[in-house]
Amino acid sequence: MKSLIDLKSVFKYYRMGDSIVKAVDGIDIKINEGDFVAIMGPSGSGKSTTMNLVGSLDLATKGDIYLDGKNIEHLNESSLAQIRGKKIGFIFQQFNLIPNLTAKENVMLPMLFQGVDEFDREIKAEELLKLVKLEDRKDHYPSQLSGGQQQRVAIARALANNPDVILADEPTGNLDTATGELVMSFLEELNKKGKTIIMVTHDPNLAKEHAKTIYWMKDGKVSKVTSSKKSIKKNKTKSMSKKGDRNDKR
Repeated sequence: MKSLIDLKSVFKYYRMGDSIVKAVDGIDIKINEGDFVAIMGPSGSGKSTTMNLVGSLDLATKGDIYLDGKNIEHLNESSLAQIRGKKIGFIFQQFNLIPNLTAKENVMLPMLFQGVDEFDREIKAEELLKLVKLEDRKDHYPSQLSGGQQQRVAIARALANNPDVILADEPTGNLDTATGELVMSFLEELNKKGKTIIMVTHDPNLAKEHAKTIYWMKDGKVSKVTSSKKSIKKNKTKSMSKKGDRNDKR
């Protein structure tokens, strides 16, 4: 299985006055193509810093971070922004939509930075808004949309450049339960279609219900790595299928 993101002995330290804050203290994380990974931990565990490192939004103090086989520690900011823009789509807890742009214009924006012409940007944005069932809200501004609708626009925007990886930071954090479940169903459907999903969350139930692999963060370290019941069930199904094939051949 192809490795898309690989963190090897990564450290991230910050200086605060005379003190050194060890936000990430020597972690190893490997994310394969088609995986659904959760980075789990309470506030202060280092998961947000880990998210920035995994998403190539920040560089390590020490260690190596590989994105699609390239060591990002050796890239300049311009090259890093280009590869990040093509490979990773971001979904944020606060939505981060541009308030004076319509839903359609927000979805078009990432394509502008990748040099896509205006006609193609418009066509793709309308297709993506239809995918998240918001084609009738394409000309609405964020202030005219509900929280759930804004998050769906954010999902469409994350897909604008057809990235291999979707990185979702607390994707249901500002949503009610029903809307949160709808957003998670979109992420699961994207994963079934081959997208690699990385979800950062403080909610263990959300991680266990949706992720295949969970990295548990504590005090800047990965305290444990577990497979969810979903992953175990999938592996059992594959095993039974292979066993059935062998029996058929007999």
